[in-house]
Amino acid sequence: MTITQQLLNSSPRPKLRLSEIERLIRKHLIIVPPLSRRSLIAMCEDGTFETAKRESISQTWLVFEDSFLRWIKSLDEGVGHVGTNLRL
Repeated sequence: MTITQQLLNSSPRPKLRLSEIERLIRKHLIIVPPLSRRSLIAMCEDGTFETAKRESISQTWLVFEDSFLRWIKSLDEGVGHVGTNLRL
């Protein structure tokens, strides 16, 4: 089996750079005001976001897309329960 065939057979999980996550949070108004870069890094370090392995501390953070989407979904959990609706 060639390397190309192996790559096609194993579907790698899409990964997002933190800069892309920042952009998506701003564009789609997921959290206003948007989280700081330090907050996003802390979420990578504490396991909130599942990340690809980093070889060194200078390497950029790569967050698995499905992990980011799960986090977004978790923000909306519990919406609509008695006493949790806020009025602006």
